[in-house]
Amino acid sequence: MSTGDVIDIAVQAIWLIIKCSAPMLIASLVVGLIISIFQTVTSIQEQTLTFVPKLLVILLVLILCGDWILSNIVTFIRDLYDKFGIMVR
Repeated sequence: MSTGDVIDIAVQAIWLIIKCSAPMLIASLVVGLIISIFQTVTSIQEQTLTFVPKLLVILLVLILCGDWILSNIVTFIRDLYDKFGIMVR
């Protein structure tokens, strides 16, 4: 196994992390922006107001995308296990 193979696996793992975390991060960003606009319009400056809605939205997105995230991770691990014999040599 060469250094290039290790770097290739690391790059694939990093892209998998980015791809799997993107739905939750984007949803959290959108909810935070909406609540921030609401706070600005109504002059409510409560710092903890964004916590509960963001938490609920992230849990909802995790429920909706959980199967997709898990299938991506399982596919990545299966590919690694399939290539294990070639990588050890």
